[in-house]
Amino acid sequence: MKSLKTLLYFSIFKYPLSAEEIYLFSAASDESEIKSELEYLKKKGVISYDNSYYFLDGNSQSVSRRIEGNKMAKSVMEKAIKKGVLIAKFPYVKAVGISGALSKNYHDKDGDVDFFVITKSERLWVARTLLMIYKKIFLFNSRKFFCVNYFIAENSLEISEKNIFTATELLTLIPVSGDFTNFYNQNQWVSNFLPNLEIGKSSIKSLKNKPLITNFVELILNTKIGNGLEDLFLKMTVKKWNTKFKTLPKNDFDIAMKSTDGVSKHHPRNFQKKVIDKLNKRYNEFQSKYNIELEKEHA
Repeated sequence: MKSLKTLLYFSIFKYPLSAEEIYLFSAASDESEIKSELEYLKKKGVISYDNSYYFLDGNSQSVSRRIEGNKMAKSVMEKAIKKGVLIAKFPYVKAVGISGALSKNYHDKDGDVDFFVITKSERLWVARTLLMIYKKIFLFNSRKFFCVNYFIAENSLEISEKNIFTATELLTLIPVSGDFTNFYNQNQWVSNFLPNLEIGKSSIKSLKNKPLITNFVELILNTKIGNGLEDLFLKMTVKKWNTKFKTLPKNDFDIAMKSTDGVSKHHPRNFQKKVIDKLNKRYNEFQSKYNIELEKEHA
């Protein structure tokens, strides 16, 4: 039941899907397989259908919620792209993409705009710290359109956590600026989870030249000073997070707050694990209720 697994995944986000979307976010070999499954599930009363969208639990309100969220996403996308281009102008930033809900064409009044940032090797923590300083001083620490919570360096492009959540996030990523070619090449594993989605999108904007101030900062920090700051910023951040999130179990901390030379994640709620755990719980519920067995996911 490949269509059911897809619907269960997106039901966690209260996001109904069209038949075409269910196929794209499934491991089905062709669309006819999905259409047959959907007809069967609809007759059995497992799923519902309204306004071209399929959903679970009879939650028809999720359809209107999605439609409104799609409209809002369209209204904020241009501003989000401009913010992404601004981030790309910072020192040592090589590429920027929109992730999170907006990358899936959804936004609401309480939503943030999440950005995924690729940096130059051995300068990830310098790049991250400069962006955090800018956010705190000029944006008064607002995350609304400037939530930079995932950084990877050019020498650490392969995502180590390989599961349905990370595959979905990677394949829905919207490249804003920079070259993502190597990133996609090193993460071909996502097709094992979602073979029907295209991998290898091009960026929306091209940034030919960085501002003079950026070049000047990089010139100064392409030295032992920069090496020292890189090490200092990493140690300072890890110390701060160990204190701030000391109640987070170590296994969760190592994933949600990963802090290495090549990766920086700031996901204190460990959303990835919560989604996978909730998904497996829903699998068990549907197996008990409908006698439909689904292979469990891993975090």
